[in-house]
Amino acid sequence: MEMMIDFPGGARVDAHFGPFTVKTDQPPAATAPTPFATFLASIGTCAGIYVLGFCQQRGLPTEGIRIIQRMHTDPFSGMVGKIELEIQTPPTFPERYLPALVKSAELCAVKKHFERPPQFDIYTQVVEPAAA
Repeated sequence: MEMMIDFPGGARVDAHFGPFTVKTDQPPAATAPTPFATFLASIGTCAGIYVLGFCQQRGLPTEGIRIIQRMHTDPFSGMVGKIELEIQTPPTFPERYLPALVKSAELCAVKKHFERPPQFDIYTQVVEPAAA
């Protein structure tokens, strides 16, 4: 997979891949989430995809289900030290499936990449402008 990152103006930085564009921005005049907020949102939404799939495969209703994500910052490093995902269900959701909801959320690919992070290779490449 390849993404193209560009700088459309101000403090905005966008990622383009396939037919999609993910827009990011920085305060104080932010018109989109920051890159870090987008990254954090990918954790909960990824877990949500697995919870949704679990419910859909079993014909379980998803109405009233939501995931609350909480980030806890390490006071010494200033970095996120712990992430909680609380899967909230309505009282009518079958109790026997609650442990399986947790197991399905744990399958999240974003979480798995945290556990086994990729290697980074960052470099520059001079590219001639395309002829008009």
